[in-house]
Amino acid sequence: MPDTAAGRPPRGVIAVAGEALVDIVPVTAQREAQADRASTQQYWELAPGGSPANVAVGLSRLDVPARMLARLADDLLGRKLRDHLADNGVDLSHSVEADEPSSLAIVELAADGQASYDFRIAGTADWQWTDDELAGALDDGPAGPVVAVHSGSLALTTAPGHEALRELLASAVDTATVSYDPNFRPLLMGTPEEILPGVHELLGVADVVKVSEEDLGWLHPGREPGDVVGEWLELGPAVVVVTLGANGVLAGTSSGLHLVLSGRTVEVVDTVGAGDSFSAALLAGLHRRGLLGATARDDLYRIDRPTLEAVLTEAVAASALTCSRHGANPPTRAELDAAV
Repeated sequence: MPDTAAGRPPRGVIAVAGEALVDIVPVTAQREAQADRASTQQYWELAPGGSPANVAVGLSRLDVPARMLARLADDLLGRKLRDHLADNGVDLSHSVEADEPSSLAIVELAADGQASYDFRIAGTADWQWTDDELAGALDDGPAGPVVAVHSGSLALTTAPGHEALRELLASAVDTATVSYDPNFRPLLMGTPEEILPGVHELLGVADVVKVSEEDLGWLHPGREPGDVVGEWLELGPAVVVVTLGANGVLAGTSSGLHLVLSGRTVEVVDTVGAGDSFSAALLAGLHRRGLLGATARDDLYRIDRPTLEAVLTEAVAASALTCSRHGANPPTRAELDAAV
């Protein structure tokens, strides 16, 4: 996986804005029962999560400087989240120590490992953003300027803080690439008709969009993903990518490229965090190739087929690796290099 074509190591930070919450994940364990017979028992495990936080960890593990803009509660779970992010090398200097409690996501796993979610978020830390708390969040730091800002999921749809985060993305356009993953949570977001205007608003400021086939099926039932990609590209993004689960990925660009890549065959443990690992690897691939930042926007909008295919191949591999192990556990750069 080469760095920039000119041989210059890419510089710059990717800031990720949104929720860092605790996943309550079912785990099935084998234990010895009487008469030497094995039995299974299911228990629950508390694990760091939240789509934006998973992306930040994924970026850092892929050797990309990552800054997490999160409101982290000053409670036991919040301190565990802070430790998890810091231990993975994520910059927390612009995160907020919040008085509200940590949010919880309850994960249910189907027989094929597919994850679905329920949430406990009322009055919790993640959704209380104010403009003052985000002041200076995109300033330059020791690792260089912020060259991209990523957000999505609940943070951009949950009041009262969603407006402050949307304004942050809009303000970032002049200096940074904007990345958006809708990552819909229908239980909390209202109806597709209610959500669609906000999606279109964010597509108007985003340069890079990643969305799952499942998300599109909820937002645009009965529509073909390829048709939606074309429609979304007309609203402004340079690249729109649709993940198709085991079937791979399809993508389109504003310059007219259309790509379809096959998925990877893996033994799925669960799909928790797989889409977030894809997003992290997608952004990391663009970062390594010098395609992030406002000064690189023209190059991003002219991305060629070999470059896009290479970046998507890395992202598919990262997602597959995450599916092959328990929970939101994105790969390191060395693991991804070995898998591509």
